Amino acid sequence: MTMWGYVALGWAITAVVLVSYVAALLWRGRRLIEQVPEGERRWL
Repeated sequence: MTMWGYVALGWAITAVVLVSYVAALLWRGRRLIEQVPEGERRWL
């Protein structure tokens, strides 16, 4: 693999990790919002 192949692989791995983190964060947030009563959802 050339140097640019390693660079592309590094960017791809970074992108996958970041997208996975954001997806997990959104999924967890949506799951937690169901536990808060509607009267106490001050951020909405």
